[in-house]
Amino acid sequence: MEMRELTVVAGSFVGFQLLFSVASPLLSSAITPGYGRLPPTKFTEWNSRLVSTVHALIVGLFCLYILWFDDAVNANPVWGDPGLVKLNVAITCGYLLYDLVLLACNWSTMGDSFFVCHHLAALYAYGYVLTRGVLPYFANFRLISELSTPFVNQRWFFEALKYPRSHRMVVINGVAMSVVFFLVRIAVMPSYWASVFSTFGTPDFERLGLGAQVAWITSCIALDILNTVWMYKITRGCYKVMTGRGGQKVKEGAEAPTSSDKTKHVNNHTD
Repeated sequence: MEMRELTVVAGSFVGFQLLFSVASPLLSSAITPGYGRLPPTKFTEWNSRLVSTVHALIVGLFCLYILWFDDAVNANPVWGDPGLVKLNVAITCGYLLYDLVLLACNWSTMGDSFFVCHHLAALYAYGYVLTRGVLPYFANFRLISELSTPFVNQRWFFEALKYPRSHRMVVINGVAMSVVFFLVRIAVMPSYWASVFSTFGTPDFERLGLGAQVAWITSCIALDILNTVWMYKITRGCYKVMTGRGGQKVKEGAEAPTSSDKTKHVNNHTD
């Protein structure tokens, strides 16, 4: 790994930590008075999700830029010039390390062994991109899925602020979440796997070696299975809200407590 990538990983880790501990509380208090009325147990997750949203927007938009304008990566998806992709992956690795530290420090309220495994697996896979510069197109393509994360987090923010599920903004965000999640995680699967299969048996694919091949294919299969399950749950929840089964109808703008089942949501770490 070059010094540039190490610096970006370290800077990303520190930057997201400062955003969590300093910027998020100040920004959240200025945006909504409801932040100050949150129970103590929710402050940490609120700040965590705001950081997650910022990371998702930075990485997701950078991914689109690379997909549209980085000709070297698009021309050779396995061994193309990985300069910009490595920069984006380094930002994500810094974020994942920050999030692992956050989970460890708040294990009693936020700890989840599944997401620890997810983060470690992602760091392992991205390590090939940072150290060997392989699979830049596919690594970039995967990170586009982050564009759905802001909508998932916004759903949690609405629930934390006790917006009823029938509120217009909640419904709009739910529909947008379902559509964007489908577009960036499900609809892209045929195109992605067509690109994967097109590399099989080529000299570029053989140059990867067994370790990189296994890490690439197995992680992709696992992520697509998870994305399919999450898409089903999101679609079911969206359908219930739009058909009036998702909660009691209340006047728009009013605040109402949510039941325990309303706190169930798709986690923000769905990259």
